[in-house]
Amino acid sequence: MSALRRKFGEDYQVVNTNRSMTFSAPVKRKRQRFVEKNGRCNVQHGNLGGETSRYISDLFTTLVDLKWRWNLLIFILTYTVAWLVMASMWWVIAFIRGDLSHSGHDSSYTPCVANVYNFPSAFLFFIETEATIGYGHRYITEKCPEGIILFLFQSLLGSIVDAFLIGCMFIKMSQPKKRAETLMFSQDAVISQRDGKLCLMFRVGNLRNSHMVSAQIRCKLIKSRQTPEGEFLPLDQCELDVGFGTGADQLFLVSPLTICHEINTNSPFFDLSQRSLMNEQFEIVVILEGIVETTGMTCQARTSYTEDEVLWGHRFLPVMSLEEGFFRVDYSQFHNTFEVPTPPYSVKEQEEESSLTSPNPLPVALTPSSPPLGNGARNIRRERLLSADCVDHMEDQISRLPSKLQRMSSTKEEHFRKALKTAPSLPGGKASSTGDLPLSIQRLRSSSVPVVRQGQPEEQVQLLSLDGDPEESELEKHRLPAAICIPSAPTPSLFQIPSASSRPEDNLPAKLRRMNADR
Repeated sequence: MSALRRKFGEDYQVVNTNRSMTFSAPVKRKRQRFVEKNGRCNVQHGNLGGETSRYISDLFTTLVDLKWRWNLLIFILTYTVAWLVMASMWWVIAFIRGDLSHSGHDSSYTPCVANVYNFPSAFLFFIETEATIGYGHRYITEKCPEGIILFLFQSLLGSIVDAFLIGCMFIKMSQPKKRAETLMFSQDAVISQRDGKLCLMFRVGNLRNSHMVSAQIRCKLIKSRQTPEGEFLPLDQCELDVGFGTGADQLFLVSPLTICHEINTNSPFFDLSQRSLMNEQFEIVVILEGIVETTGMTCQARTSYTEDEVLWGHRFLPVMSLEEGFFRVDYSQFHNTFEVPTPPYSVKEQEEESSLTSPNPLPVALTPSSPPLGNGARNIRRERLLSADCVDHMEDQISRLPSKLQRMSSTKEEHFRKALKTAPSLPGGKASSTGDLPLSIQRLRSSSVPVVRQGQPEEQVQLLSLDGDPEESELEKHRLPAAICIPSAPTPSLFQIPSASSRPEDNLPAKLRRMNADR
């Protein structure tokens, strides 16, 4: 024990699960098991009625399935009855022919079977013939054709009985059921964490040096339940995954192995906790199948674990140790476990708690350094291109004005164009308008650009004045890209730029026309 404490630490504590010992815990009433610990199924079939004839139709399997005491009784009775019947038939032939009355009195008389005087002598003749002993004192003569026919019948019947009974006994002796006696299962199953996951585990071992070829293990959970339709299933069978998808159910059973069932959302034990384990009623049936290496026959070993044989927060004691040149398995510690820290909550409760404590991801806000994605980015780029194109078109039209007017508005016009080109878009993808520009530039644009003639095609730049609050209904109603050139009817809020076909001097005031003419 001191060596074990040095190996596993001071917190190590061996829990002996030997059922022959007494425990301080209150003993629960023994519950009816579906499969015994030795693998025998605790099921009896009754009220078969007329179906019992099916056992006679498969007589060979029926004899093999019987217990040894019944097999031996049938074996002895079959040979004894057959011998008595056949010896009686030989005695009857001797009695009918009169061989019994002429025995020892008339040497000239030839009997059917020589030296058969009574029933014991007829029985000895049958045994000598059946066992092919042939002492030579009793033999069939050629004067007895019925004896020859009976001898042929005896030979055929004896061969059939020998083949049936001896074959049955041979199969009975060579059955791999006894091989299952050397396959061990741990007395208890444990629930603890492995690789950060809650798992149900039990241990299997092979006591022989001969291997189990293609060993495979399966687990069934037997538990009563009621369907949503109200049907009650007293012994409902549910599959427990012990590595079917990963191939972990295929065992290389050379040394003891710990079989693991991960408790997850697909497991029937998803909502099983340490507290609810005390009130549950279930049974876990373990089936180990494999081919016996020496005989090539399939062997199956079974055991079961009830709810009181499942230990929460325990782990199996290691049984492997490295010796000089080989590994040693200590089967004295095969069933022992020790306690480990394990959360008493179910996997369902742990997942719910982790989902409540984990923070929700915050949405990423768009900043000027991070441009918007998708259609919003394309719309903003399109608005800026349209604004730049419209400003360039305004530059071409204004360049046709008189030089004095161009000098008067050159400074203010430059600020206006720069503001239109570099104005950022409003939050939410809304374009800028003249409401965002300085008031001096707005007054300049409203007073300095003349109106075109009547009947001439006009090109307009619509500038919408925005209020300070971008959420007002008027903004949503007139939300358009900034400085988009669209044709519309002349309104007081629109700038009208003369086309290239008209003369700009004709639209100037008289004073400005005279000043331009003097120059």
